[in-house]
Amino acid sequence: MDISSLKTDFLEYLEIEQNRSNKTIANYDHYLTRLIDFAGNIKVSEIDSELIRKWRLWLNRLGTNTSDELQKTTQNYHLIALRSFLKYLSKRDIKSLAPEKIELAKTSRKQVTFLGPDELDRLISQPKTDTIIGLRDRAIIELLFSSGLRVSELVNLNKDHINLKRREFMVRGKGQKDRPIFISQDAALWLQKYLDERQDNQIPLFLRYNGKKDIDNSGDHHRLTTRSVQRLIARYAKLAGITKHVSPHTLRHSFATDLLMNGADLRSVQALLGHSNISTTQIYTHVTDPHLKSIHDKFHNKSD
Repeated sequence: MDISSLKTDFLEYLEIEQNRSNKTIANYDHYLTRLIDFAGNIKVSEIDSELIRKWRLWLNRLGTNTSDELQKTTQNYHLIALRSFLKYLSKRDIKSLAPEKIELAKTSRKQVTFLGPDELDRLISQPKTDTIIGLRDRAIIELLFSSGLRVSELVNLNKDHINLKRREFMVRGKGQKDRPIFISQDAALWLQKYLDERQDNQIPLFLRYNGKKDIDNSGDHHRLTTRSVQRLIARYAKLAGITKHVSPHTLRHSFATDLLMNGADLRSVQALLGHSNISTTQIYTHVTDPHLKSIHDKFHNKSD
């Protein structure tokens, strides 16, 4: 039984039985194809520790458009896909390498970048709200910071998803998991202003305009893309004089940091962000440092 045949079965299993997203399936297909590119369409019984060692070395030296080698995180994505594939084979009693033999490379944890209150105010004030594009962009920035949405979740929103009166809605995030989203009064206000200005019957919450105010109703939904949102956030950050790299995910980090700085507990932040594992949320524990310092100053080495 060769890898290619079983890879097809595996991807269908992910789609039908695991209900994984199309993006996840496409990524797993890409990563496993990389194994076939390296080893050829071998039988799965030929996958062993030595083959994986050589593949990892090949991946480590595989360049990209922007680097001479793949990042360790990207290499791990390949290994995670392979491990999932091997688990599938084991479940079907197909002889191959045991999935627990696949160990991920150790990676350094990225430092979390977030915006302070002054930086947020400057960023939010950049869009020119006398145009519909400016109204849209202001609503996007307000919503990202208010909700902690991932950019992929944001662009998939439709107009009827959000209840602006209750300022809450449900979103389906990673792993096809639903979670509640709550938004501020400011975010609801700017979303309403943007929607009031629209004169189309398109379904998406956020549209791309290509410099024009009018949107035709030809059936093309004109949904704004994740790349477009990334570009507009970066552009407004530059206009605001913010020198650090700013992306939609920076606003998600800022959302989580703001909650913790104002006294929210880590478990609640985990739920609001949609993290399946608390360890993912623990990247934000850096924000407790100022609180620890104040405790140290207050209680340590006090004189009578």
